Amino acid sequence: MDVGGGSSGGGGEEEEVDRAAGAGSSQPQRMKIGWPTDVRHVAHVTFDRFHGFRGVPAELQPEPALAKAPSASKTAFGVSTESMQCAHDARGNSVPTILLLLQRRLYEQGGLRTEGIFRVAADGAQEQRVRDQLDLAASVPDDADVHCLAGLIKAWFRELPGGLLDALPEEEVARCATEDAAARLIGKLPAAKAALLDWAVQLMADVASEEERNRMGTRNIAMVFAPNMTEEVDPLTALKYAVQVMNFLNLLIERALRQRQQDQKKKQPK
Repeated sequence: MDVGGGSSGGGGEEEEVDRAAGAGSSQPQRMKIGWPTDVRHVAHVTFDRFHGFRGVPAELQPEPALAKAPSASKTAFGVSTESMQCAHDARGNSVPTILLLLQRRLYEQGGLRTEGIFRVAADGAQEQRVRDQLDLAASVPDDADVHCLAGLIKAWFRELPGGLLDALPEEEVARCATEDAAARLIGKLPAAKAALLDWAVQLMADVASEEERNRMGTRNIAMVFAPNMTEEVDPLTALKYAVQVMNFLNLLIERALRQRQQDQKKKQPK
């Protein structure tokens, strides 16, 4: 991306320089050289998915409130991950920073222990206000409640172009009956979406691990996420497929919880 253009010309104050007229001449010849004028600087700006825009001249830097723009897009929702600023989660997944921000605030405010988290609908006016703030400055207002944060995470997946799971053959999703089969099916997703799915499954596993407090077991959390993972247009088809996606997600969540238990046992002193 280019900002500005560059050119230079002669003019202004002049100085005189003596220069030999030729190889065989000992007589100097006077030549006039003008000072450069009308010079403009050229800046080449690049976009880094992990750091945002790089190389922006100081005079073109955004206001402090806008300095942490989440992506190359003007909105944090409904855009592909390729145009969004990303960061790595604890498992090394490349995830849009907007999701990590919402997740962190959700956990800090005790969302995992809140009854009905991800099931209880957020206040519509508050959700729109927080959306606007995320688009403007990639920050979450202090008064955003946990149901608003959870609702925006679901909305982000619901509005993802192409749907998170639409790259998978529906008949194979429907046939998944074991945790290993579900894990193998993930391998058919593009790398970026596979990373997103792993992040989402770990989030749902965090919720299910607090079932005694939030009343959201593996099937409950899978049920509320399933409709947001595809872009099915026909309502009847979408409803049928959501049930299959729910079963698929449930297998992945149970697998994630089982792996955590196994990791804990390995860490215990013998």
